[in-house]
Amino acid sequence: MAKIERTRNATRNIIFGVILKAYQIIVPFLMRTAMIYLMGVQYLGLNSLFTSILQVLNLAELGVGSAMVYSMYKPIAEDDEVTICALMKLYRTYYRVIGLVIAVVGASLTPFIPKLISGEVPSDINLYILYLLNLAATVLSYWLFAYKNSILQAHQRTDIVSKVTLVTNSIQYVLQIFVLWAFKNYYFYVIVMLATQAITNVATAVAADKLYPQFSPMGKLPKQEISKINGRIRDLFTSKIGAIIVNSADTIVISAFLGLTALAVYQNYYFILTSIIGFVTIVFSAVTAGIGNSLVVETKEKNFKDLNVFTFIICWISGFCSCCFLNLYQPFMELWVGKDLMLDFSIVICFVIYFYVCEVNQLLNTYKDAGGIWHEDRFRPLVTAIANLGMNLVMVQFWGLYGIILSTVLSMLLVGMPWLFHNLFTTMFEKKNMRKYLVSLAFYVLISIVASVISVFVCDFINFGLWVTLIVRFIICLIIPNVVFLIVYSRRSEFKQSVLLVNKMLHGKLDFIVKKVNM
Repeated sequence: MAKIERTRNATRNIIFGVILKAYQIIVPFLMRTAMIYLMGVQYLGLNSLFTSILQVLNLAELGVGSAMVYSMYKPIAEDDEVTICALMKLYRTYYRVIGLVIAVVGASLTPFIPKLISGEVPSDINLYILYLLNLAATVLSYWLFAYKNSILQAHQRTDIVSKVTLVTNSIQYVLQIFVLWAFKNYYFYVIVMLATQAITNVATAVAADKLYPQFSPMGKLPKQEISKINGRIRDLFTSKIGAIIVNSADTIVISAFLGLTALAVYQNYYFILTSIIGFVTIVFSAVTAGIGNSLVVETKEKNFKDLNVFTFIICWISGFCSCCFLNLYQPFMELWVGKDLMLDFSIVICFVIYFYVCEVNQLLNTYKDAGGIWHEDRFRPLVTAIANLGMNLVMVQFWGLYGIILSTVLSMLLVGMPWLFHNLFTTMFEKKNMRKYLVSLAFYVLISIVASVISVFVCDFINFGLWVTLIVRFIICLIIPNVVFLIVYSRRSEFKQSVLLVNKMLHGKLDFIVKKVNM
């Protein structure tokens, strides 16, 4: 049986993932700034709207990617090359069909696009042409060797994808900056994205072939195995619908009820939030395949201990990030876009609550995906999403952007997460451990709130020039929450196990800290 080096692969994936994510935040941030000042804020609203519409069309994917990668965990652990090749062939067939479905359905929706926008649209924009260009980029992402990604993901080699994306994104951003500066033409901007999508897919496929030349799409799976995979895909369909509604409903509802300018202002804040979420997501992406492998070869007790350690790490990171958001968001936004494009601090608090809930929810979903319990969880995402959409449509009319954010948080807290806890602890872990886990999670949340209140109280006294305020407040945010966490958590077993895990990932470079922790 092949043994995947989970810690080594996770470390490599996190390192290259962080490098890529930093790059994907800084450069698009600069381009977003350039678009605000060169093209106007409404173009940002258009870009966000089309992204959300195409996410809805991605329902056609049906969760095929997750199901296929999960199906590869066992044959990879057993060195079963024949089955892996047959899975790749099936994956290729499914993605070709998916691309065709998206193309046909997406094209048929073209006449209805203007109805999703409230208020004015930039005069030099033809919505139909712009929409079809974005649709073409989505279809192309499925047709050009998309199935090759599965072999890299299942082997925990997403660092390869990160390296390829780093290069192709560089090409894209250089060309797009040139287009904005020289032509101020949004059509050219989108066409560049279309071209680099093709380059990314082809380059990733070449890298996958070079690293794993023994795997190619050939052979045929037994009908029984195909039936199991199709069953997983059916179970993932409701999950996919739920995720799409939650991720896209906010943007579409804001556009339809409040207009492109309000959407652009909201998206400026959301861009910063999701950039940080993206960094934390690197950790989840890096360890998902390792968790899947662990669930196959390790005991329930070992996996429950791992869950506790990951929860501790995520709550520490989320608590620290929450302090930073509360104290740095507003001065940064004023420096970036000016007071005219800022939201109230109360909405910032809503964003922070959303962030913390989202991170814990993402950890639980990582375990759900790694364990493949989509059948048991098939109705939860859809019910949660319907609750979110219903509250969105009602609350936006009374409270505007407040209603949009709060509806998402409430749907996760009141519907999604309790249900997900139940599903995880009745299928993957011992049910008796759920109460113990929830008590620990509640404790972490409480300590995060305490650290946030203290940091906000201290930072309120820091109001100098914007740059000085940002720097001083950031230093305070580095110190206060981490000191609070260290004092409170230092004797917990999860803290000690986390230090051991990080030390292992860093190849023993924290040995001196490990010795002190274990004293």
